[in-house]
Amino acid sequence: MPEVIIHIGGRAFEVSCQDGEEHYLHSAAGMLDTEASTLAQQIGRLPESRMLLMAGLMLADKTAGLEDQLKDVEAKLAETTAEMEKLRAAPAPDPERVEVPVIPQIVQDTLAEIAARAEALADEVEEKAAP
Repeated sequence: MPEVIIHIGGRAFEVSCQDGEEHYLHSAAGMLDTEASTLAQQIGRLPESRMLLMAGLMLADKTAGLEDQLKDVEAKLAETTAEMEKLRAAPAPDPERVEVPVIPQIVQDTLAEIAARAEALADEVEEKAAP
C-alpha cells in the first residue's frame, strides 16, 4: 500500500491508499485543502481537528446540493426518456393529402401566345422609336 503525503490547510499528512488510487487521493485532498484554506482566511488559525471537521462539513454541504441537483436531472431525464419511448411506440400519423393545382395546357398555350404577341409589339415599338 503506497504512502502518500497530502497537504491540507498548510499541514502535511501521511496517508495510505490502494495502488493506483493516488490520483484520487490527491484530488480529494485538493478539494479539502481548498475548503480549509477558505476557513483559514475567514476565521484564522484553527485547531487541526476543528479545521478538518469544518472543511469536511463544507464539502458535505456542497455534495448534498449536487446530489439534489443530480436527482432533479435524473428525474427530468427519466421523464424525457419515457416521453421519447411513448412517441416511438405511437403509430405513425396518417399521410396528409396535398393537392397542387395544375394549370390546364390550353391556359399555358394561351399565355405563351399572349407573351409572344407582347414581345412582337415591343419589338415593333422599338423599331418605330429608333431614328
